[in-house]
Amino acid sequence: VGTVLATRRPTFVTGREHFTDQLGGLACAGAPVRDPLSGQIIGVFDLTGLSSHADSSMLTVALEAARGIEQRLLQRVTSRERALLQAFHEARRRTIANGGVEAGVPATELLDRHDQRILEESAAALISSGRTGLAEVRLPRGRTAVLLCRPVTSSCGVAGFAVEAALPAGVLRRLTPAAPEAASPVAMPCRRPAVVSTPRMATPATTGPPAEPSACTGPWLLAVGEPGIGRLAVRARERLGLLYDAGACVGTTLDVTRTAEELTEVAVPRFADFAAVDLPMAVLLGEEPIRVDGPLRRAAIAGVHEGSYLRPAGDLITYVASTPQARSLMSEELVLEPELAKATGWVAQDPVRGEKILAAGVHSLITVPMSARGTVLGVVSFYRSRLQEPFEEDDLSLAEELVARAGVCIDNARRFTRERAVALALQRSLLPRGLPTQYAVEAAHRYLSARSGVGGDWFDVIPLSGARVALVVGDVVGHGLHAAATMGRLRTAVHNFSSLDLAVDEVLTQLDDLVGQLHLDQEEAETGSREETGCQEIIGASCLYAVYDPTTRCCTLARAGHPPPALVLPDGTVEYLELPAGPPLGLGGQPFETAEVEVPEGSLLVLYTDGLIEHVGNRDVELGLDRLRRVLAHRGRTPEQTCRILDALLPADPADDIAVLVARTRALDAGQVATWDVPAEPAVVSRIRAEAITRLTQWGLEELAFMTELTVSELVTNAIRYGAEPITLRLLRDRTLICEVSDGSSTSPHLRRARTTDEGGRGLYMVAQLVQRWGTRYGAHGKVIWTEQPLTPL
Repeated sequence: VGTVLATRRPTFVTGREHFTDQLGGLACAGAPVRDPLSGQIIGVFDLTGLSSHADSSMLTVALEAARGIEQRLLQRVTSRERALLQAFHEARRRTIANGGVEAGVPATELLDRHDQRILEESAAALISSGRTGLAEVRLPRGRTAVLLCRPVTSSCGVAGFAVEAALPAGVLRRLTPAAPEAASPVAMPCRRPAVVSTPRMATPATTGPPAEPSACTGPWLLAVGEPGIGRLAVRARERLGLLYDAGACVGTTLDVTRTAEELTEVAVPRFADFAAVDLPMAVLLGEEPIRVDGPLRRAAIAGVHEGSYLRPAGDLITYVASTPQARSLMSEELVLEPELAKATGWVAQDPVRGEKILAAGVHSLITVPMSARGTVLGVVSFYRSRLQEPFEEDDLSLAEELVARAGVCIDNARRFTRERAVALALQRSLLPRGLPTQYAVEAAHRYLSARSGVGGDWFDVIPLSGARVALVVGDVVGHGLHAAATMGRLRTAVHNFSSLDLAVDEVLTQLDDLVGQLHLDQEEAETGSREETGCQEIIGASCLYAVYDPTTRCCTLARAGHPPPALVLPDGTVEYLELPAGPPLGLGGQPFETAEVEVPEGSLLVLYTDGLIEHVGNRDVELGLDRLRRVLAHRGRTPEQTCRILDALLPADPADDIAVLVARTRALDAGQVATWDVPAEPAVVSRIRAEAITRLTQWGLEELAFMTELTVSELVTNAIRYGAEPITLRLLRDRTLICEVSDGSSTSPHLRRARTTDEGGRGLYMVAQLVQRWGTRYGAHGKVIWTEQPLTPL
């Protein structure tokens, strides 16, 4: 069958000539079945048997069967149409005998299916107009065709019109209509050419003699029919065109409200003068509608003019049971009210408004329940006002088809809205809801979701021991629930690794291992699981991790496939920090390098994801960085003010998520830090303890003296006994009192519960009970044991 349709000629296929092995034992003979009037292929006759019984006579049988089908199709043509055809051919024969037709190039060699459709539509419009004469039709590629509409009347009195077409070589060729007596056995007056109003037709040719072409196709019969039948054909074509446009124009977005608006825009004014779509709030919010007998929200309305008094978009409407809309929702069937003035149930909704609507000229109504997957989603109302013809039964099928197509699109948009809402809720629950309290930096942030779906960008501010703070910005490749969930896992992992006081490069190494493990988990999962769930595979992530120490004003940074941060100095100078470009997370096998930068107090650290510098209309990274530099080049801005300025830089409808974190650095005053170098001698413990108490008194923290004295004594004694030189004690007066004892050993103390017979092991346990938090962090040359106490005793 496919071969016949492709070659447009009879075909005989046997044995291994078939494309599939399953048909290898069969023989097939096929012949095209053509429309007896137009010659177009409308079907295929296929004769199939076993290859062992194959015979070339099968093709003859198929051809005879196809010709028989065509003959039966011709017999089905009505007697009126056969009479018109006979009259046309008789007029055509007489015209040829008088030398009125000139042979030329066959039209089939110059026209394709699209050209033929244009000519057929124009011919139907000519016949429906009931006018004779010439008309010019413009075809693609600068070509022009001429249509001649001539009257024909059969010997039995059937009157109609025949349309011939000719294709001149670039200029019009005048086709002289046959004389009335030669046009048909029964004379009909030949009127002057008139303007034919069709979408694809220009002004008809005039009666003046145009230039004769050097070559022209011979005129061929295009269509024969009566004006009434022609009007039905034009109307049918208009309906098909409306359905085609609806399929192309409705559902261009995954927004419920916009899809409803597109339905009303397509229906008005070609089908109705006013169209309104009413949906329950559950559908607009993306939820599954349980019942639609409650209030409906008018999602969209369109009309040919203002002042119809129909309820505007956004109104909440509760239809009474007698209205056509309520009846459609309850019965799930279409309701036709050809004369609204006589529809008492419709007026009962709002008698005053109803009278105004009738006075505005609205006279006919069709209501259609909108449904998809067996669930009613809402109701659509079509009104007529300027169109004088009321809605008829024939309009019901068109209205139903329009709403059915729109219902599928709205249901898809509803489901997308629900999935997006779920993904956004998940994403927002995984992102920080607020920034933690800390002294090291003053921070502000911005987050903008992509239009295509929820992404995996994130940011974080994590307080660390020793008054330090970690600034994090990351980006998971991909969109959707899977990207958001992966982002949550990575953000949680960063918190865990930061709580262990791992080095900056070690944090990225651990994240790299985690993303690599996620890859392995996906590869071990079944291949079809992602297709069934719709999850996108996460192919990588990028991250920028920075730790700022306010006591030294030093910032340690490392990045994994992430854009470099911007540093805005207090004088407004902007520079991008030169960091080693580590590979994206998930590749594995590559170490990450760190960079240390001294940051003056009051500087701004700007961390961002690539969506800020790469978006639609600006895919050049260098241009994006230059633009960001110009925006940031200003002195004296706070982080929040900087974020507001960046709002103007953010695209209104970004293709990718955008996360921005701006932090203004602070520094601890020298008076807030006290440091002692401790010799490895137990005798100095009492002196160090006394000096620490003196410093607390200077800070006005005498209430913390007792607990601090015990803490300093225990930690310094342990460092002297179990650690290695150099040993240092440091007290920091931040929002908490921080006590740090560092030594050159990597041996970590362990908290344990001492037995009754043990002589030691109780000191660290006692310290843990006295302080708010404590822990250990490791450096390149030893470790630091730290504690934190609230400035006000609990």
